[in-house]
Amino acid sequence: MSSSTPDTTTAKSQLGGPSAARRLRWRLLKDLLIRNAVGFGGTSVIVIITLIFFYLLWVVLPIFFSAELFPQARYTVPGGDAEQTLHLAMEEQAEVALRVTRDGRLVFFDTTNGGLKKEFVLPLPAGVTVSSMADAQSNMDTLAMGLSDGSALVVRHRYRVTFPEDRRVITPYLEYPLGETPVVLDPFGKPVTTFAVQWGEERITLAAPLPDSRLTVVSYVKEESMLGEESEFVRVEQFLDGTPKTVTHIAIDQDQQELYAAADDGTLFYYSIDDPESPFLLQQLPLLEGDARLTVLSSLLGGISLLVGSDDNRLVQWSAVPREGGPAQMTRIREFDPMTAAITTIAPEHHRKGFLAADANGELGVFHTTAHRTLLIEPLADQAITHLAIGPRANALLAQDTAGNLYFNGIHNEHPEISWSSLWGKVWYESYAEPQYKWQSSAATSDFEPKFSLVPISFGTIKAAFYAMLIAVPLSIMGAIFTAHFMSPRMRSVVKPSIEIMEALPTVILGFLAGLWLAPYIEKSLPGIFAMLLLMPPGILLSAYLWHRLPENIRLRVPEGWEGALLIPVVLFIGWLTLAASPALENMFFAGDMRLWLTNEMGISFDQRNSMVVGLAMGFAVIPTIFSIAEDAVFAVPKHLVNGSLALGATPWQTMMRVVLLTASPGIFSAVMIGFGRAVGETMIVLMATGNTPIMDWNIFEGMRTLSANIAVEMPESEVASSHYRVLFLAALVLFAFTFLFNTLGEVVRQRLRRRYSSL
Repeated sequence: MSSSTPDTTTAKSQLGGPSAARRLRWRLLKDLLIRNAVGFGGTSVIVIITLIFFYLLWVVLPIFFSAELFPQARYTVPGGDAEQTLHLAMEEQAEVALRVTRDGRLVFFDTTNGGLKKEFVLPLPAGVTVSSMADAQSNMDTLAMGLSDGSALVVRHRYRVTFPEDRRVITPYLEYPLGETPVVLDPFGKPVTTFAVQWGEERITLAAPLPDSRLTVVSYVKEESMLGEESEFVRVEQFLDGTPKTVTHIAIDQDQQELYAAADDGTLFYYSIDDPESPFLLQQLPLLEGDARLTVLSSLLGGISLLVGSDDNRLVQWSAVPREGGPAQMTRIREFDPMTAAITTIAPEHHRKGFLAADANGELGVFHTTAHRTLLIEPLADQAITHLAIGPRANALLAQDTAGNLYFNGIHNEHPEISWSSLWGKVWYESYAEPQYKWQSSAATSDFEPKFSLVPISFGTIKAAFYAMLIAVPLSIMGAIFTAHFMSPRMRSVVKPSIEIMEALPTVILGFLAGLWLAPYIEKSLPGIFAMLLLMPPGILLSAYLWHRLPENIRLRVPEGWEGALLIPVVLFIGWLTLAASPALENMFFAGDMRLWLTNEMGISFDQRNSMVVGLAMGFAVIPTIFSIAEDAVFAVPKHLVNGSLALGATPWQTMMRVVLLTASPGIFSAVMIGFGRAVGETMIVLMATGNTPIMDWNIFEGMRTLSANIAVEMPESEVASSHYRVLFLAALVLFAFTFLFNTLGEVVRQRLRRRYSSL
């Protein structure tokens, strides 16, 4: 007893001594630190993802804001009687405005206070007065005065900007493209009461109705001098057949190929004037309904569409729509929210497909055609607005009412072309035969109509992911099942790392190879590729059957779990055989060219960089992700479940189907969803292996454009804070939502599967 007491005391001291307590405290401290670090890291990831979401949302939200007006000044018209006003305009900075009067004066004044800047008197012949006025496209700064003797004077108001002593000074001046002598418009010498003008670098066209009900179209075409002298305008005159009604409104398209003449009852006469030798009437149609009267007819930017205002408060857009096998036809494509009184004036924007409209109650409306948006309708004046001008940058307006008051307002309207319908609905764009989903963010012309539909690129994202998963899911899951359940451990130790290391291959390399090598090769060997897809499954099954029919002493020479290696030469042989037979198959069944046969005989278009190429390349990139997670899930199934199933008499295949797959299903489903998310977000393969065209077609021989590829291509070229820039951020937000939605759905299903089969 006495000898055992010290040993017991020593053991207790070692277990409960100070050093053991210190080690325990240190262990607890490390556990606490690691637990907090892991928690902090997980929380940080959630916070960062949330911040990314809110940053994207912050950039996107401004595109849905409505327009706002900021009153800046109100004053009486400078330069005399308000009833003399024929036209209002502003220069680009909205600092200097122009008022054209009936007595032939061009009055330039300060927009902020109405102070006179400069005044010009037109060089009119003695005894001749101004009877009407017409302006060309809003961004041309070109005016024409119809005179009482049947002639017209064309003038351009221009502005010279200088910076003396670092202070901006805007000096207006005039140009006379056809000279200061008026040109004859009405050969009868009657006053020109209504007419139209259109200006171009090489051609100036004027048109007016004549007293005998005909229409005269006078063009001045610039001809280059062969001797190096200054170019001169050559007059070309043509007469159009008479209209049965008195023309009160007339317009010419920007390309000076079509003419629109309308009566006050809304009857439109649509002419082709492209060929001066043979102009003709294209169409006659009513623009209005019921007893409404036409009050305003104005061309939208580009001259393809007409904006029609009437005394029943309605605003309608008509556009020349192409028809198969015939000329374009004027078609009513959209109507805007009505105003409170008769429309009195319309001012199209200079560089966008928007416009301002005013009515007889003094209300102002801000509209956009493509987005079909009514951005603003609010009172501006106490009386009817008779004249309206918008700044070239669409950031200011100038309006005159019947009492002679001028209203100068600032406009905040940064992104009118974006609306829910323009992003996700079919839009009837100009020069299109019907409403369509379209993405086309830029063009070479200044009068371009942006097309920001996210539907084609969202469709392309789903299409690319679908074809990639069509290739990747069967191969990766079947490969994972065989590797984890049937393959020998030694072979698995080689195969699994080899497949997983494929994930380290940069996708830009895969995209490069797919675009420059795989796509041309598939096009060249198309019959062989399809023959391979058709013959490979039955060829593998036949090989397995023949192997099963071999004598047992031969089959037993191959170690268990190595049978899959015997399929390698079978796969290689079938692949070589089908590709080698491709030229013969093409000559035998497809007249020597399967691509042309598909196009001509089947009506299936073929693009070299198509969905098949994307499916193969992206599927190759996604296979390692799905394989690795699925194989781990299958391999992690408890061995006692497998052994128990086998002990009860089930075959390995029955055990796999009824025990292993059910138990591993949450992990397999997670693998598929992670692979799908990887495919949805893939950029470089899609960018390099397809034509990158935003089309909506499930055709496997057509390409696509995805959200991620679209962002990669267009973000470097977009102007910061522009509508295009913000829509690209919206595309990123949609991609974010896609992945979040599918991952959330996948997690919900995974948890449900886990609860269901956790009792096995």
